[in-house]
Amino acid sequence: MTAEIITIGNELMIGQVVDSNSAWIAAELNKIGIEVINITSVPDVKAAIQNALQVSEGRSDVVLVTGGLGPTTDDITKDVIADYFNTQLVFHHDTYEHIVKMMSGRGIPVSDHHKKQAELPENCTVVKNKIGSAAGMWFNRGEAVFVFMPGVPFEMKDMMKRYIIPELSKKISNRKIFHKTVRTVGIGETDLSELITDWEQNLPESVQLGYLPQPGIVHLRLSTSESEELLCELIQKLKMIIPAYIFSTNEETLEQVVANLLIDNQKTISTAESCTGGYIAHLITSIPGSSIWYKGSVIPYSDSAKEKLLNVRLSSLIEGGAVSEMVVKEMAEGVRGKFETDYAISTSGIAGPDGGTPEKPVGTVWIALATPQKTIAEKFQFGNHRFRNIRRTAIMALDMVRKEIIR
Repeated sequence: MTAEIITIGNELMIGQVVDSNSAWIAAELNKIGIEVINITSVPDVKAAIQNALQVSEGRSDVVLVTGGLGPTTDDITKDVIADYFNTQLVFHHDTYEHIVKMMSGRGIPVSDHHKKQAELPENCTVVKNKIGSAAGMWFNRGEAVFVFMPGVPFEMKDMMKRYIIPELSKKISNRKIFHKTVRTVGIGETDLSELITDWEQNLPESVQLGYLPQPGIVHLRLSTSESEELLCELIQKLKMIIPAYIFSTNEETLEQVVANLLIDNQKTISTAESCTGGYIAHLITSIPGSSIWYKGSVIPYSDSAKEKLLNVRLSSLIEGGAVSEMVVKEMAEGVRGKFETDYAISTSGIAGPDGGTPEKPVGTVWIALATPQKTIAEKFQFGNHRFRNIRRTAIMALDMVRKEIIR
């Protein structure tokens, strides 16, 4: 079964909003064996929306559409839908009652705009929006299925999980596609490919391999229609080749892996972040229950803050500069003592795009890890893109913790 994804919105066309919906939908469809063959973004223009629907109908089994279902004048998708499916908009009482209940619970008066949202195509199957006001719409036309959903990501995801994915799963044939993802850290895509060349060249013809790189991490995506056991066997062989780089084979993020290790070993951690500005703390606290093992952070962006908050010696700052081995070690030791944790990680670097020198170019980063027995530090040289440097620094810091615990 094949599918297409269409996202609607002027905000997508001008780069104001990044289309994250398509990536999420594609991943969910892939899990149940539906192949996404095309992704399209169009503006809130009648002709553009109609053309996208016409093109997709001729080549896909399922067409999933997000966006343009709001109550404002630029949200024209429902009118286009009614025209495309030769129907009219009618007032849907159940949807209106849901909107009234939801608005009253938030202390918001119901307006004519809310009433407009209860107008839906007469010949559609209404898909309830449990957490929003814009209902979804399901159409069967010939052999094709069309589903229209709100563009708000959390509303769309809830609708997909509650209704759409279960319904589509019923339509799929017995042919199932199995997937496994191997997550690696600390090695680039090119170097990784060279290390696993023999393994890759000996993969069965029925197995497809995809490289999915991101800053500091590379995912290896294995797919087959044969069996999940085949993929597990291949992954076991891969573990023997690159054991140090694999941190997960079951979709866990690096921060979740570190969290599990800390919990299993009953250890705690704190952070001192200069160049990352709290990004490591953000990743850590995204894990539910992190307050049990994560005790806190200091963000000493200035030299004086490093001195006053973490007891970094002035002589260290003068001798090596803020971005140096001695300073980052003292930061880690200072924050570990401050929060009385088992581990502490610290970062100091030049994230960019400015601030570099010939001796310390943009992308120079020091990361330190303090434990009850020792303090270690490592120097990294990243690129000149600020956010990628921050992200890669956070990833490498978490990986230092991972490796130390499993060691």
